[in-house]
Amino acid sequence: MLQHETTFQVIPLDSGLEAEVAKIVTSTADCVLKVWNRASKPDVQMQYQILNALHSHGRAVSKPLGWGTDREGNPVMLTSYDGRPVQNIDQLKLLKLAKILMDIHKLPLERLNGFNLPRYDFISYFYPRIEEFPDIQQPLMELVLRASMEQEYVIHGDYHLGNILENENELTVIDWTNVQMGDPRYDIGWSIILMWIYVREKRASFYRAAFCAENRFEADELELFEAIACLRWILLNRVDHPPVRNDTIARVRSILNSNKYLHSLLIEV
Repeated sequence: MLQHETTFQVIPLDSGLEAEVAKIVTSTADCVLKVWNRASKPDVQMQYQILNALHSHGRAVSKPLGWGTDREGNPVMLTSYDGRPVQNIDQLKLLKLAKILMDIHKLPLERLNGFNLPRYDFISYFYPRIEEFPDIQQPLMELVLRASMEQEYVIHGDYHLGNILENENELTVIDWTNVQMGDPRYDIGWSIILMWIYVREKRASFYRAAFCAENRFEADELELFEAIACLRWILLNRVDHPPVRNDTIARVRSILNSNKYLHSLLIEV
């Protein structure tokens, strides 16, 4: 880029808790530079490799352009620019979102070209400080045991609308910080719960049905993983402050009341 471009425009984008993000505009292409200059220091080489494998096999992810460190030693990665976070949701888009996630899970492991994705302990990775909250820990342990986790597939780890970009009707998945070998039913369950909490129950129900229609999952097993995912949101609400709107807590309580694996539990949201 430095060799072939004479002018650059750097535009700051909305950044999360982990990194600063900027759009770089040139005369030939736009791209995104992500700099992890805060507490999180992920393995960007691994992210680059998985993005390269997914992109080269037709999955809806950004094209990775480069990775490394800046002068302060912070991990950085350059990717294609793929639009802004999804705003309006209709049934057609929900079907597309479900298909994109299932296509990620279907990536053959031999396509990873010899590099190994990590396989973390599920509870310690997704439920930090869980031992401080026995009212969540006990039912979680029972549900995870019942679920018989199968950590044999590539999962995104945090699939929700904030990590989906849209540009001229094309959808692209970003933020691969939590990519790992995992159980696709958890990946799906987490995305359904966040759809329910931050969009609405009706959309979440249609979204869940899209996964069941593929004949890969039964509604009952997804409900089990939704229960596991809901307990994660409740934990994060106590330790990490996820977005909370006027009706957020009411929606979480509606999940607790309607999910057969959770309705009888006395858990404070």
